[in-house]
Amino acid sequence: MSNWLNVSDHHDFSIHNLPFGVYSNNGVGTPCVAIGDSIIDLKAAAEAGVFDGLGVDASVFDAPILNPFIETGKAMWSAVRSRLQESLRDESSALSASKSSILRDRLTAEMLLPLHVGDYTDFYSSIEHATNVGKMFRDPENALLPNWRHIPVGYHGRASSIVVSGTDIKRPQGQTLPPDAKVPMFGPTKRLDFELEMAFVVGKTTKLGSSISTAEAEDHIFGMTVFNDWSARDIQKWEYVPLGPFLAKNFASTVSPWIVTMEALEPFRCASIKQDPEVLPYLQYEGDHNFDINLQVDLTPENGSASTICKSNFKYMYWNMAQQLAHHTVNGCNVNVGDMMASGTISGHEEDSFGSMLELCWGGKKDIALNNGDTRKFILDGDTITMKAHCENEHFRVGFGEAVGKILPS
Repeated sequence: MSNWLNVSDHHDFSIHNLPFGVYSNNGVGTPCVAIGDSIIDLKAAAEAGVFDGLGVDASVFDAPILNPFIETGKAMWSAVRSRLQESLRDESSALSASKSSILRDRLTAEMLLPLHVGDYTDFYSSIEHATNVGKMFRDPENALLPNWRHIPVGYHGRASSIVVSGTDIKRPQGQTLPPDAKVPMFGPTKRLDFELEMAFVVGKTTKLGSSISTAEAEDHIFGMTVFNDWSARDIQKWEYVPLGPFLAKNFASTVSPWIVTMEALEPFRCASIKQDPEVLPYLQYEGDHNFDINLQVDLTPENGSASTICKSNFKYMYWNMAQQLAHHTVNGCNVNVGDMMASGTISGHEEDSFGSMLELCWGGKKDIALNNGDTRKFILDGDTITMKAHCENEHFRVGFGEAVGKILPS
């Protein structure tokens, strides 16, 4: 698709993508859209008349977060995105005429957390990941718990500690029970891990007592982002019985600054994994609700070079987003614009597609080789974890940016 910025169709932020984010405009958060190595300041674009005739309330672009814009609804998201695509193809457009006041350099821009995340839920929806963990910690012959194939297992996480890419993460401290010890000890985690995930953003508020069907689910989803659910495995092992994750998870989660819309992902739909046994009626669905999204994790030691330690794909998910949202709300739980729901660790069939260091080192029994000859089992102070995601076909590419975090000492 030609455009007067000459951005390649195979750029992560091609005209086929146009993901939404928020950048710091002289210290003030301002909604924006990425195109190539530039960003479009949506407030400036509205003032220049780019969205004239759409009926959009330009005041939504005065907010330092995307929530007010998302609240305008799916039809408006689509209209704004379409107008930007049209304007980028038309050199006589208002966007082109005012480009000096609308476009910013994306490569030097400070990106901010694009949402107010009121609530965050983390699912556990990769059958390969759940099986690997079950084999390591429960029963190699019966790795999955009895409920796993019947419900999208999840838990409510901590929204306040979701941070944007580039934020340093302090190594968490907590209680652990060392091997052969009878009493717990307190100190920094020795088994710090990442979890390779994607998250979707709720785009439509519901009332308490209502539910969302699988057929309606995607009308309630604004878009998707890369999500790193940092995990302290030794803290988790001691605390998770009987109520599940707590301090091992709530210290930080890192997200990409960009949210890719469902419209941009439409060409990359694919079938989900066949579910056996058949799920209950409220979890049944029609059509393809999964997406072919390539995923990658790099580990970079301090003052070192990056090593790719995992390549996976979102298409491996056993439970899709429509099922997750339907299950989340089937009991009448209400959701709000900006709520974030993460997939759970995304692991594939091959060892190099396992989406956590826990799996890559198989609970500490194997070394993970780095390019410089060093090895890792878990993350050390000074290490930087970089997660990347993109979709691509023979015609164009759609990227999600990066979720980057460096680990600092406790």
